[in-house]
Amino acid sequence: MEMPTLTQLRYAVAVADQAHFGRAAAQCGVSQPALSSQIKQLEERLGTSVFERTSRRVHLTPRGREIVLHARRVLRDADELVAVARGETDPLTGSLYMGVIPTVAPYVLPLLLPEVRRRYPHLRLYLREDQTARLVEQLRGDRLDVLLLALPLDEPGVNEHAVFTDPFVLATPPHHPLAAPDAVTEKELSGAEILLLEEGHCLRDHALDVCKESGAAEAGATRATSLGTLVQMVANGIGMTLLPSIAVGVEARDPRELVVRPFTDPQPSRTIGLAWRQSATDVRDYLLIGETLADIVSDAFPAAGILEASPRSVSPG
Repeated sequence: MEMPTLTQLRYAVAVADQAHFGRAAAQCGVSQPALSSQIKQLEERLGTSVFERTSRRVHLTPRGREIVLHARRVLRDADELVAVARGETDPLTGSLYMGVIPTVAPYVLPLLLPEVRRRYPHLRLYLREDQTARLVEQLRGDRLDVLLLALPLDEPGVNEHAVFTDPFVLATPPHHPLAAPDAVTEKELSGAEILLLEEGHCLRDHALDVCKESGAAEAGATRATSLGTLVQMVANGIGMTLLPSIAVGVEARDPRELVVRPFTDPQPSRTIGLAWRQSATDVRDYLLIGETLADIVSDAFPAAGILEASPRSVSPG
């Protein structure tokens, strides 16, 4: 059997991630026919089908899932080989697969990615946006290297590195009574109904904690799929909600539609940071990503609090 090439393995991983040949080709910087040809050669060399093609979507075959899992490991080992050859003098080279939760990605990544490219031009950073549970599953399955999300996870065998605190603010319609003061206390939420995200978002759990502490409650069965939808609901007078401060600049631009008020101290907040497998060998690289994140957050989000925490390990079980 002729061995597949690293390029073919890289293309297969891209197709698996994108579930689409065209998007995978764009990610890899090649034409779709060229990528399809390499995938066909890969399947011929392995003597099995890796993908099921339909008119709308590409699916991994049962054996293809195992092949792609091993391909990720081979590519990661190849990147480490290059790092060893360079004497490990150049940090953050090769490929890095990062997962990010939806309540962080739109607000932090537009600032983080250009700075990462500037500092580490030889890094190929691949991103996956998803909810926490699915990101952790992909981290455990070796499909992701590091996660950017809310902590703590308290997942056995996963290291955590807290980077910054993200205070919550109260978002109300302009004529709501709590829109008048410059700041609100948690006690003022007592008896109030708060609009929340749907199940699966860790931000929902954090908001529920605030509700529990303040005596507020969730607003009926009305739930949103994103912070943008929550904001539209508030702007249309359906209720009020809690927003993380990093989202304010994007989601709450017009004070005629939405009023944002901070909480008095001690402010309710969530902690944002990184997580990776305890067995990972690239911890230095993840900490450098954390340093870059802290730098851009301190400049862009004055309300955030930068943390000087060391990585925290959770025992395997």
